[in-house]
Amino acid sequence: MTDGGLTIRPGEPADAAAIVDFQLRMAHETEELGLDPETMSRGVAAVFADPGKGRYWIAERGDKTIGCLLTTFEWSDWRNGVILWVQSVYVVSEERGRGVYRALYERLKRQVDDSPDLKGIRLYVEKRNAAAQRVYERLGMTREHYDLFEWLKP
Repeated sequence: MTDGGLTIRPGEPADAAAIVDFQLRMAHETEELGLDPETMSRGVAAVFADPGKGRYWIAERGDKTIGCLLTTFEWSDWRNGVILWVQSVYVVSEERGRGVYRALYERLKRQVDDSPDLKGIRLYVEKRNAAAQRVYERLGMTREHYDLFEWLKP
């Protein structure tokens, strides 16, 4: 998809270095986390090696990669279908506010609308990331009645 010089396309293995860079930046910007680049590189490569793990989407303006996100899959027995989870969203700072995430999201929404097996889109957002929360609300996403609980290995 191309719109105003903005192209949204599926990620390819050649995009791995940009994806890793974006994820390292995102973790630092949103949670002040310093992730291990080697681990991140292996994690990104694992998605390309096994499409069952997820799918990357890339935003480009001209020949420059300016954003990306990862979708993963949740089986819902309640809906007898798959819900796409949006993860690892990143847009370079100079492109924020220019519709990049909107274009990525609208591409996913069309995919869900066009597939009887896809039932919706979910994402989680860091509690203090008010700017991202406003973007998601403007796109019609709602805060639902679930809270996220997690346990992660140290």
